[in-house]
Amino acid sequence: MNALLFRDATPADIPVMIGLSHAGDARGADTPPLDPASLDDPRYRLAFDEIAADANQRLIVAELAGEIIGMLQITIVPGLPNFGMKRGMLENVHVRADQRGSGHGGAMVNWAIERCRERGCGTVQLTSNKRRHDAHRFYARLGFVGSHEGFKLKL
Repeated sequence: MNALLFRDATPADIPVMIGLSHAGDARGADTPPLDPASLDDPRYRLAFDEIAADANQRLIVAELAGEIIGMLQITIVPGLPNFGMKRGMLENVHVRADQRGSGHGGAMVNWAIERCRERGCGTVQLTSNKRRHDAHRFYARLGFVGSHEGFKLKL
C-alpha cells in the first residue's frame, strides 16, 4: 500500500488544485463549472504567490503514488480573546471523488490539525457549504462540532 505524502504545493500544482476545488459537490451553487481554458489565468499564480509569501498560510497537497488526491489550506489566525490564543483555520479541504471513503481525507485533516497544534493554536475551525451533508458527517466523525453559524457577503 502506498503511503500518503503531504507537501507544500508548488505553482505546477495550481491546475490540479483548481480542478479539485471545482469538482462536483465541492463547487458552490454560485460557482460556474471550471473552464479548462481559465487555468492559465495569471490571477491564480498571483493568489498562489501571495499565500506562499505569508508565514501564516500553507497550501498543502496530498499525494498518493505520485498523484495529487487532495488539498487544503491552513491559515493561522492570531487573536486577542483567550489570552491571545491562535486559531487554525482550514479552507478548501478537498479529496478527489474516487478517493473518498478511503481514510485519506481524515488523514489530511488530522495532519493539518497537528500543524496547527505545532503553531500554538488552541482551536481549529472550518466552514463547509450547508448542502454538503456528507462532509458535515465526515467533520463530525473527526470531532468537529457545529457550534457557530457562518455568514458570507459577496463583494
